[in-house]
Amino acid sequence: MDTLQVRGLHFTYPKSGTRAIDGIDFDIREGEIFGFLGPSGAGKSTTQRILIRLLQGYGGEITYRGRPLSSYDNGFYQDIGVSFEMPISFSKLTALENLAFFQRLYAQHADVEALMKRVGLWDDRDKKAGEYSKGMKIRLNFVRALLNNPKVLFLDEPTNGLDPVNANIMKEMVREFRDAGGTVFLTSHIMGDVDELCDRVAFIVDGRIREMDTPRSLKIKYGKRTVRVEYREDGAVVPAEFTFDDIRTERFASLLQEKEIETIHSGETTLEDIFIKVTGVRLHEE
Repeated sequence: MDTLQVRGLHFTYPKSGTRAIDGIDFDIREGEIFGFLGPSGAGKSTTQRILIRLLQGYGGEITYRGRPLSSYDNGFYQDIGVSFEMPISFSKLTALENLAFFQRLYAQHADVEALMKRVGLWDDRDKKAGEYSKGMKIRLNFVRALLNNPKVLFLDEPTNGLDPVNANIMKEMVREFRDAGGTVFLTSHIMGDVDELCDRVAFIVDGRIREMDTPRSLKIKYGKRTVRVEYREDGAVVPAEFTFDDIRTERFASLLQEKEIETIHSGETTLEDIFIKVTGVRLHEE
């Protein structure tokens, strides 16, 4: 079952002569992590704001769980959790007071203590949010997105600014949410996280989707069917490249048997390379 279906979506901001979203189609399946990727200004945030009903006046059709998104009242927000890139909290309230305030907005309540312990914030629950570091605020924001036991999570750069340990904890929780049947709409510029987490990804450029598939299929499509070997000979490291047909030959087998092999790599590309090829933008240029 599709959680969200988007058909012919387009949107133009007032006073702008150019469509921010220019007729895009995609589905987000129940129980999948869907990555929505692209350079700054490509239309990612606009699409997300439309899907969480912060922007109206769009064209095209959006259905949520089989019904037009426009037919839902504010009860729609009981189903979703949102974690924006910039953490938002009441700085003069403690972390626990922040969560208690937002929890009152929902009919269903998650176990706050368990969530805070999982992300390493329970010992600092009585500290004012304004005294939290950036990483702590990001983790608090993530807990807030889970307060209502949502069916769908919208995550914008969820691990940006986190150290590797806390980033891994966050990713584990996202996978567990998916494995329990939850649906995730994820935007991120950290391609390693996208590769680890996403079941499918879409690349949007200038308001249009240019590519959409599983990370594996995209890497096969954009990668080279080659194997690169580095071996040591006469004190030097010598590179050699073989096609997939070549690896069946005696020359390749002899190389592996007779040389001191240092590395072997397939020609599989990375999502970062694909991002650059599809969008024409290097991630550090954004």
